[in-house]
Amino acid sequence: MIKLENISMKFNLGIEKNYSIKEAFISIFDKKRRPKKTDFWALNDVSFEIKQGEVIGLIGSNGAGKSTLLKVVSGVMKPTKGKVTVNGQVSPMIELGAGFDFELTARENIYLNGAILGYSKKFIDEKFDEIVEFSELRDFLDAPVKNFSSGMIAKLAFSIATVVDPEILIVDEILSVGDIKFQEKSKNKMMEMIKGGTTVLYVSHSLESIEELCDRVVWLEHGKLIKIGNTKEICKEYYKKQLNK
Repeated sequence: MIKLENISMKFNLGIEKNYSIKEAFISIFDKKRRPKKTDFWALNDVSFEIKQGEVIGLIGSNGAGKSTLLKVVSGVMKPTKGKVTVNGQVSPMIELGAGFDFELTARENIYLNGAILGYSKKFIDEKFDEIVEFSELRDFLDAPVKNFSSGMIAKLAFSIATVVDPEILIVDEILSVGDIKFQEKSKNKMMEMIKGGTTVLYVSHSLESIEELCDRVVWLEHGKLIKIGNTKEICKEYYKKQLNK
């Protein structure tokens, strides 16, 4: 279903945030003013396979490369090295509000985000009430999304992305956003999809959630694959290492 072969992803951290157009022009004539290139490998030679219907958890410290890996699998980023093979339709829930126009209303964003995910207008028309009902945002349909809280945005994004059972679901911490009631409802929805055969790649800092949902775990640190295998064993080892830091 998903195969990663020697995936590496390099970023250049040399351009400082305050590096302006003026400074860029000056640096043409003054080499000392040019920002130094600093290569950062967010992923380094990562390889593993995910079979159809598997639920794989990604764990690791902040900066381990988990979110970068999800973006590579989703096709949002092209790896610097290596090859990614994905067989199936991907429904990514990586960044809250990705695919939303914050100036538009929730109603308008349902159609916009649905189109980005490949849904037809006819399909959205048919599923509109189902999306709204699940999101619990009927009273806010005609309000601009820019006025929404992060929890409301998560509700809307999750409701749109899961209106059909995708072949591959990619989730990055989204189940930890929003009120407890919606978190539980989202988890139940995800469990339904898992039982229906959806392949899931799931990132969470909640080891309890990982242990409850995942068949196997991939442990990343500093862009490198540390271990892959039994969920409880690896989570236990990871937890001990975090305590001893």
